[in-house]
Amino acid sequence: MAMPSPPPPHGWTRVGLALLLAASAGAIAALLIASRLATPRDDSAEAGFARDMATHHAQAVEMSFVIRDKSTDEELRTLAYDIIATQSTQRGVFMGWLQEWGLPQASPGPRMAWMPGHAGGSGTAGHHAARMHGMASDDELRRLRSAEGTDAEILFLQLMIRHHEGGVLMARALAGRSRRDGIVQIAKSIEEGQAAEVAQMTAMLAKRGARPYDSLLE
Repeated sequence: MAMPSPPPPHGWTRVGLALLLAASAGAIAALLIASRLATPRDDSAEAGFARDMATHHAQAVEMSFVIRDKSTDEELRTLAYDIIATQSTQRGVFMGWLQEWGLPQASPGPRMAWMPGHAGGSGTAGHHAARMHGMASDDELRRLRSAEGTDAEILFLQLMIRHHEGGVLMARALAGRSRRDGIVQIAKSIEEGQAAEVAQMTAMLAKRGARPYDSLLE
């Protein structure tokens, strides 16, 4: 049976639209301000965040495509479409930063080395730290791809809530370390937008008689 077509842009949630606009406006501001500040070094918090959050966002987009194509629930598919559009745009912003700074998109150093307490994948987030905060494991991604119906929707929401919480932790860390106003502005918009979507997804889980995983933010 053919799946329903993706929700049109006018079906985006307010959170998705606001985050997309903030990312676009913030990207322009960040690039303009960058020319007046010392260029971040390859081992800077800004460069590490750009690389790691780009990877983090890529997985969120991947999971959102999976549930968008599995679910027939309009609210959930609209949320998935918002995540795809917003986080794909933000990944472009992060890559733009690195290009503006003359830095490679990949680094030979360990992931999360820019974030205090997490160099080399160690820290307070248990076995998820090595994959960056909130990242789904390969086994969890396989389970999501094979799940169907309500089971798939519940698993997606649980994984994405944890994923967003990890993004919030990373955005907070970058906002606390960077002195570049445009970058701090985008980090704060990511924190606010993903926190709002966590609340939305928690309510969607409750409608399905399920609860999130233990919060990374507590």
